[in-house]
Amino acid sequence: MSGTGPVVGPDGLVRCPWGLDADDYRAYHDTEWGRPVHGDDLLYERLCLEAFQSGLSWLTILRRREGFRSAFAGFRVKDVAEFTDADRARLLADPGIIRNRAKIDAAIANARAARELTENHDGGLDALIWSYAPDPAARPAPRTTADVPATTPESTALAKELKKRGFRFVGPTTAYALMQACGLVNDHLADCHAR
Repeated sequence: MSGTGPVVGPDGLVRCPWGLDADDYRAYHDTEWGRPVHGDDLLYERLCLEAFQSGLSWLTILRRREGFRSAFAGFRVKDVAEFTDADRARLLADPGIIRNRAKIDAAIANARAARELTENHDGGLDALIWSYAPDPAARPAPRTTADVPATTPESTALAKELKKRGFRFVGPTTAYALMQACGLVNDHLADCHAR
């Protein structure tokens, strides 16, 4: 949808164009995406889901979200950090999630890195991620989807810092998707009702 502007939905609300592709997208767009998310467990969940989405449709992840939550102990960092080889085997056999060994291993490794961060960094994962939020006044509201970048200097720096701390599947594009999803940036189009 490169260069597509906002669209009016059947309910009369103006949205980002992707927000009308499916009911799941509309609900996510209207109630979650771009809204500030705080808390280590909540940010860890979003980080994992963004990593699992890599190479797939976000809709696939949204529709399996409850399966992911169940399989990954509600994305409680302290619990997932204790997962064993038996848990890894259970996850690889779970049809309610994306059964990709590298992504499952990354989710477990990321829980361990997040736990370490919580134990050794003032404020934990929340403080670290939010320290990369850019000044909201630094960039004008996007008018079309072509105005929305895939990466930014901040997402590149965040990805580098997370990798340095042992996180996996967190390149600059995934880091920017996390920043969008968790409200560090507001990439709702200028005329979108959710902006």
